[in-house]
Amino acid sequence: MDIFRYAIALAFFCMGCESLVTKFEDNEEAIYYQASSVTTAEVTSSPTVMTWNIRFGVGRFPWFGDSCGERSIMTGEEVLSGLEGIRDFLEDVQPDIVLIQEIDRESKRTGYQDQVQWVLDNTYLNYGVYASMWDSQFIASDGLGMVDVGNAILSRYPISKAERIKLALRTDQDPVTQYFYLRRNALKADIDIGSDDIVAVNVHATAFATDDTKQKHIDTFYSVLETLDSSGRVFVAGGDLNSIPPGAPQYDFCLEDKCDDEECEVDDDGPHLEGSYFNNFDGELDLIQRFYDSFIPAISLEDAITSHHTTHSTWTTANPDYGSDREYWDRKLDYLFTNGASFTDGQTFQRAHQLSDHAPVSARLDVE
Repeated sequence: MDIFRYAIALAFFCMGCESLVTKFEDNEEAIYYQASSVTTAEVTSSPTVMTWNIRFGVGRFPWFGDSCGERSIMTGEEVLSGLEGIRDFLEDVQPDIVLIQEIDRESKRTGYQDQVQWVLDNTYLNYGVYASMWDSQFIASDGLGMVDVGNAILSRYPISKAERIKLALRTDQDPVTQYFYLRRNALKADIDIGSDDIVAVNVHATAFATDDTKQKHIDTFYSVLETLDSSGRVFVAGGDLNSIPPGAPQYDFCLEDKCDDEECEVDDDGPHLEGSYFNNFDGELDLIQRFYDSFIPAISLEDAITSHHTTHSTWTTANPDYGSDREYWDRKLDYLFTNGASFTDGQTFQRAHQLSDHAPVSARLDVE
């Protein structure tokens, strides 16, 4: 299913007029935010950091683009309910720094709500930065209309500098689809935690590319971290890498991911969907081994390959017949890494299965 097919006539209409889609430089300044009411945070050398793909704040809503649903626009009540669930979870766990993926900013599908500002204004978090991965005045597919969604870093502590780093475009699409498609990024921010300063890096790699785009996204992310490490900067980095841990069990993801009108293709690697998460290029299943080799994970690789730390499922609604939180999830895609410091109390919050199709991951960063 390709949700980004457009009429060729629309492409000709766009020629010669202002671009409907925001394009980005290789590096550019992020968009800065501040809560309407700022509270002073205590100096710390051990901030708790979380990464969470919040699925634009709509929980298990049956959206047409990722869960075989039939709807594209949420009601105001649905949007508010989703955001309030996220707020309540953050207030309960109290992370100091949050790496968020898939947060909407003035999108039609979520009532043109600036979700970055909403979360800051309705939680204890004070500062934020944002980098769009899909900013279009108009998307024709399924009545989506205006879309602006991307990555954000939210913090109790001041953010002094933030940069949007462009990631590669897919090369497996026709020109019209590519024009309107996502333009992903890595978001980097300097955060003053009072006792020191650290760099936070947030990334959301491609999921459905059938070429080597995911390889390029992970390569760029690794290069950013390697540069920070070689310069002596302490970082905390992570996000939705759309990659499973090396050595993790490979379930029949095709059967989990496909909609009723789709079929699994079978080749030497077994059944798969075109553009599904894995086995699109040689070495994909070992793609993030180097992060474990070079840096410190919040969840060890030994633990990451167990069902206790899986973080994603494509189910539209949680099945009440399952006996435990972890049985709602079928793969780990979300990670935190650091250097020059250590993690303690690494957790995967599988109980949050109604708030998103991704489980949050957190840990306390002990800066040396």
